[in-house]
Amino acid sequence: MNSYGYQQYKQQSVNTMTSGEMLIVLYDEALKRLSRSEIALKDKDYVTFDISIDRVSEIIKYLNSTLDKSYAISAELKRLYDFFLFHLVRIKAGRNTKLITEIRPLILNLRNSFKEADKISIGKK
Repeated sequence: MNSYGYQQYKQQSVNTMTSGEMLIVLYDEALKRLSRSEIALKDKDYVTFDISIDRVSEIIKYLNSTLDKSYAISAELKRLYDFFLFHLVRIKAGRNTKLITEIRPLILNLRNSFKEADKISIGKK
C-alpha cells in the first residue's frame, strides 16, 4: 500500500470514530509512549525518552483541556490529570523507570474504565 493511500485510510478511520473510541486511542497512545520511554531509558536513548514523555504529557494536557466542566466527575478527572502531569515532570527530570511503572497501571485502569463506559453507552443506543 502506498503511503498516500495509508494516510487516506488513517484519516477516514479517525473521522469515523466515536468520541469514546477516540478517547481509548489516546489512552492507548499514552500507554505505548510510556512503554517506549521505559525501553529508551534502559537503552540510554535519552532523546527518544524525552520525546516519548513529552508526547504522553501532550496527550494528558489535551484530555484535560477537553473536559466538560458541567459534569461533577470532570473536577475529579482534572485532579487525576494534574497528578499524571506532575509525575510525568518527575519522570522526565529524574529519568526514573520506577515512577513509570507506578503511573502506567493508573492510566491503564482509567483507560479500561472509559472503555467499559463506552461499551455500556453503545449498548443503550
